[in-house]
Amino acid sequence: MATIELNLVNGQYGFEAKDQSGHITKMDTKPEMGGQNFGTRPMELLLEALAGCSSVDVVSILSKQKQEIKGLKVVVNGERKAQDDLSLWKDIEMVFQIKGDIDPAKAEKAVSLSINKYCSVAATLVAAGAEIKTKVEISQ
Repeated sequence: MATIELNLVNGQYGFEAKDQSGHITKMDTKPEMGGQNFGTRPMELLLEALAGCSSVDVVSILSKQKQEIKGLKVVVNGERKAQDDLSLWKDIEMVFQIKGDIDPAKAEKAVSLSINKYCSVAATLVAAGAEIKTKVEISQ
C-alpha cells in the first residue's frame, strides 16, 4: 500500500504532498480560483506522471535492446472535456524526443508497448476516457 501525506502550507490552496520516501510535490490551484502559483495543478500532475511512467518504460525497453540513449524529452499536450462537475483529460498527445543511436522502429515499438501495455498511468487515463496519441522523433 502506498501512503501519501498532504498538508496545507501556503495560502488557501498551496499544498505539499510527501511520499513514503520523503519526496515533496507542491500543488496549487489556478490564481483565478484563489491559488498563488505555489505549485503544479493536480490535473497537470497526471500528465507529468504519464510522461514519467512511460519514459521509464521506454528507456528500459530500449536499453535492453542495446540502443544508445543520449537524451530523452517528452512533450505532453492535453485537452480536457467538461462533463457535469468534472473536467477529465480527453485528448492527450505525447511527443517523445529521443537523442542517440536509436533504431526508429525499436523506438516506436517501445513507446507503443509502454502506452498500450506497461504504463499504469496510461491505463488509468484511458480507463477514464482519454485517448493517448504518440509521436517519436529521433535525433543524434
